[in-house]
Amino acid sequence: MEIETERLILRPFREEDLDDEFSILGDPDTMSFYPRAYTREEVAEIIAKNIRTFEASGYGLFAVTDKHSGEYVGDCGITIQSIDGEEEFEVGYRIRKEHWGRGLAPEAARAMVEYGFKKLGLKKLCSYMPKNHHQSKRTAEKAGMTLQKEYRNPRNRDILTTVYAIHNKDEQVAIKSVAE
Repeated sequence: MEIETERLILRPFREEDLDDEFSILGDPDTMSFYPRAYTREEVAEIIAKNIRTFEASGYGLFAVTDKHSGEYVGDCGITIQSIDGEEEFEVGYRIRKEHWGRGLAPEAARAMVEYGFKKLGLKKLCSYMPKNHHQSKRTAEKAGMTLQKEYRNPRNRDILTTVYAIHNKDEQVAIKSVAE
């Protein structure tokens, strides 16, 4: 299963993605808004978990590759995260720093929003990030999300965190017609 956008291919993780994914999750610059960079062993566990989750439920992080060169550029996908004490479906995205500023994260995130609504039938998707992570906030906005709230995140150094969300338009129409 693959998702194709104008410039990207998003596909489920494979074990052989370890080196590429570690180049992102193990990089202190890329992970500066996280509590810390991950070890190689932790990245291997993340990939294995995503493979299992995707096989069982059809969602998880996807490997993101350049459609024309085949180069691994990052990850993007839907996971369940605890956001301000609530379990939410979250669109997450991380792009290799040499590809920052090219609009790849919003392109991948928009594809995940469409996948979540059209293929998985989800009603709501969120993204959350430190309040001062302006690039990530902009990515959420470009994916159609709007600011919902802020909270102190105990899972990430108790920093002020912003939450963006988007609701399935089909679901909103259904709610409106019931209310009429």
